[in-house]
Amino acid sequence: MTFSIVGRSPDGTSWGVAVASKFLAVGSAVPAAAADVGAIATQADANVGFKPRGLELLRAGASATETLERLLADDPKAEHRQVGVVDASGTAATHTGAACFDWAGGIADQDVAIQGNILTGPEVVEAVKAAWDASPDLPLARRLLAALAAGDEAGGDRRGRQSAALYVVRAGAGYGGGDDVAADLRVDDHPAPVGELERLLDLNDLYLTASEEHEKIAVTPELAAEIADLVQRAGHPDLAAWVGAENYEMRVAEDGSWIDERILGILRGL
Repeated sequence: MTFSIVGRSPDGTSWGVAVASKFLAVGSAVPAAAADVGAIATQADANVGFKPRGLELLRAGASATETLERLLADDPKAEHRQVGVVDASGTAATHTGAACFDWAGGIADQDVAIQGNILTGPEVVEAVKAAWDASPDLPLARRLLAALAAGDEAGGDRRGRQSAALYVVRAGAGYGGGDDVAADLRVDDHPAPVGELERLLDLNDLYLTASEEHEKIAVTPELAAEIADLVQRAGHPDLAAWVGAENYEMRVAEDGSWIDERILGILRGL
């Protein structure tokens, strides 16, 4: 009912899962990941208990292969399961039980596990792998989503489209640095869920990630005067009030010493 990709970034700092399915809210069931630990996708007749148990095994030092073997050994419905695992070192493993509905199968390679069931054919996982291999320089969230989109374009779930999700972790990457969740996006019921997920990732990058150094513009006295005039025209007493109202906290310095180039462009366009 699903195809997914579980991956680690080449620099070993990020882990994540991207998934799509003709199934309501697939993101509630399939993906799990923990920074510096690994990532897991459980699907077909999904055993959601594999997620906490699998991360526990990985955290304790089990490899992806060992984790997969131990999860399946304790499961009487192992032949109905499909699972992908990537561990902290990037070792990957995938399992497709003999009782999974056709077409079903998977591919595992360094840093990536790809799997799907009830697909139009093997071309889906092959397209996902080809897109993954072709984009090593992309940030992990973008790379996972590009690979998922390639599988969707190749046919995806043969029953149709309904939901998609993206979950990526990196140490300290969460909002305000308060947790490790770099992206946690779900499209639960939509006619074109992968495309909608791409739109949400663009918004996530704007609102929920911090500006990089090359995106920061120093606020000179002249620019500060311009900004003050612009925010007052927009109905706000000062920059801090406008930033708070528009949720741009990750893109403007708390002391107003710099502003993200995109945010300045938005402000000038009001």
